[in-house]
Amino acid sequence: MSNIETGIGKMAPATELRKRLSQNQVAWIGLIVLLVLLPTSATPFHLDIASQIFIAGIGALALMVLTGIAGQISLGHSGLMAAGAFTTGILYKETGAGIWITLPASVVAGAVIGLIFGLPSLRLRGIYLAMSTLALHFLVIYLGGEYEFASGASTGIFLDPPVVFGFEIYDGYAWYYVLLALVAGTYWGCRNLLNSKTGRAWEALHANETAAEALGVQVANYKLLAFVITSGIASFSGALFAYYQNFVSVEAFTLFLSIQYIAMIIIGGMGSLPGALLGAVFVTLVPYFVEWLMEAVPYIGLDITTVSSASYAAFGLLMILFLVFEPSGLIGIWKRIVGQFASPSKREDTP
Repeated sequence: MSNIETGIGKMAPATELRKRLSQNQVAWIGLIVLLVLLPTSATPFHLDIASQIFIAGIGALALMVLTGIAGQISLGHSGLMAAGAFTTGILYKETGAGIWITLPASVVAGAVIGLIFGLPSLRLRGIYLAMSTLALHFLVIYLGGEYEFASGASTGIFLDPPVVFGFEIYDGYAWYYVLLALVAGTYWGCRNLLNSKTGRAWEALHANETAAEALGVQVANYKLLAFVITSGIASFSGALFAYYQNFVSVEAFTLFLSIQYIAMIIIGGMGSLPGALLGAVFVTLVPYFVEWLMEAVPYIGLDITTVSSASYAAFGLLMILFLVFEPSGLIGIWKRIVGQFASPSKREDTP
């Protein structure tokens, strides 16, 4: 009798695990169906916001892998996106290259820049590493500005809508589905990467570099690999941004953009890929919420300067609030909400 009870006890966790996996699969399928059907009831304005979120989500995934997983601080995310955007814009303007050339070239450019600016990470840590990546931002923006001045494109570089398999991508519906597929592919690639030996090595680096090296992790190689891969992804998102806006200018890649991406991974939840996407949604919507709130409150007045200043203040306040009261971010809040609907036995098992 005791052997039967022991066998049942061993089978229960496996059954519970299969049930949990099944529930996760249903949730993902439901989310995919919802996102696919969303444009059928969305306005062009809503599609534009969704497309902005998808582009931001790709960039946020890159920074989450670099900082939230591998533990390498970076303030040069905006510069990497600018590198991808200007690579695309320059190739298109000078050679007329199509999207099948400009996008891979942008990824390669970002990866090379990541390799160069990842070298200081072999000797620098913390605030010193952050300052070295900040230099990346200013260098790329300076070079982009010099190109605009030298080429006579002082107002920026204009791009025509890209053509994919003979179809021109120009309307909100087409961009929505293209960007949805790309952010889903980026998430899938990052998830598989983190489940590999490389991902485990990055997690070890984040936890303790000395201990990781003692366990046989090649610290220098994996640090550089983190910068190369994530810089390529960030540059890719910058190239998509350029095509989506049909325009490239240094004005779009300010230092505040880097701060926005840092806010995404902090608010979303450090170390979580779904948190990066949640943070991208939240941070992208903040300026629109601030604008709506200012319109709703009388006597405040509504102009670009006021909305911009209020958005800056909102980002700073939100980062402080999440760091102090909710360090696990939106993903932590989501897990607690899901836990409330779990069975009593699951809640008792949760530490």
